[in-house]
Amino acid sequence: MPRVKYTDKDVALMARMMRAEAEGEGKLGMLMVGNVIVNRLKANCLDFKDLRSIRDVIFQVQGGNFSFEAVQKGNVFYNRARDTEKRLARQNLEYWRQHPSKFALWYFNPYGACPPEWYGQPFTGQFKKHCYYEPEANTCEGAYSW
Repeated sequence: MPRVKYTDKDVALMARMMRAEAEGEGKLGMLMVGNVIVNRLKANCLDFKDLRSIRDVIFQVQGGNFSFEAVQKGNVFYNRARDTEKRLARQNLEYWRQHPSKFALWYFNPYGACPPEWYGQPFTGQFKKHCYYEPEANTCEGAYSW
């Protein structure tokens, strides 16, 4: 059983986002970004309440801006999804989770070292240039559900 419900359009959209946000970090880096997307859909807490689809997650607006920089700036996000990224997106949607993105709801690529917190949420680890953050204990049980 998949982690979340999805359509072929969701797969293509998620694949585009994974590529746009982490192509330079290889397949594993793209999987980690994809995992955050699925985690946000499953979480239903904190900044991610009432998101009901992959599209809702990717086009979410917070503080007047899209949540993902790739949507804000366009760049690679508006290229077509390639088969490689579609396969990775399906892995995320079906089963894939791994540290440091396993329970993460946030990530970013800082200019320096990863800070110990991001908007008050604890640092869980780094993969290449991306820092990952999961919810503070007892604040978002949905992030930890399979």
